[in-house]
Amino acid sequence: MADQIVIGARYNGPVTSANGGYACGLAAAFVDGPARVVLRTPPPLETPLDVVRDGGAVRVLHDGVLVAEAGPSDAAFLDPPLRPTLAEAAAARERHPWIGDDHLLTGCFVCGHDRADGLRVTPGRLPGAEMAASPFEPDESVAEGGVVRPEIVWAALDCVSYPPFAQNTDVIALLGTFEAEIGRDVAAGERLVAVGWPLESSGRKLLSASALLSGDEVVARAQATWITLP
Repeated sequence: MADQIVIGARYNGPVTSANGGYACGLAAAFVDGPARVVLRTPPPLETPLDVVRDGGAVRVLHDGVLVAEAGPSDAAFLDPPLRPTLAEAAAARERHPWIGDDHLLTGCFVCGHDRADGLRVTPGRLPGAEMAASPFEPDESVAEGGVVRPEIVWAALDCVSYPPFAQNTDVIALLGTFEAEIGRDVAAGERLVAVGWPLESSGRKLLSASALLSGDEVVARAQATWITLP
């Protein structure tokens, strides 16, 4: 028998599908240790998805259609080149390029600036650097027993890694591949800094990295491949 997951409507990215990092985190829960997740089609909301395990590999299916694949990651995760303070991250958030705009992702659970029930990891560019930052201050609604759920940590690592936020461009891209490692549990009420920075590009592919910081401590790290829309 296959396991099943359902992504609640709260956890959207685009209006009608899940936030990519959140969906990847749910699939990664079936993998031991750092995981690599490839999204094959936008994950639907409020819909039972079958999880099929085959050794160390995991497939997430909707009516037989492949939504995501997950497995162990052997990525060489990177430490951030800069470690902004919480105040610097809060100032960067107010420089988010889409504040006040009606955009494909302005209602995103993670980066939507006005989402009262969202994470408000709304990245803006740090001055003088090709790097984006935002506070990440999870509350009890995304925790169990006072510990933030792992898929929420994956979600917080997602939007801040979106290369256009660091590069200050209007390019639209969707998450394709996401790999992450979580160094320790995150407690509800912690005040962390999320940072993301671009790595390289190849055609329509944009590669980036991200991290969650508590002062100088790197709490979690990720690498992402984004696909630009034509």
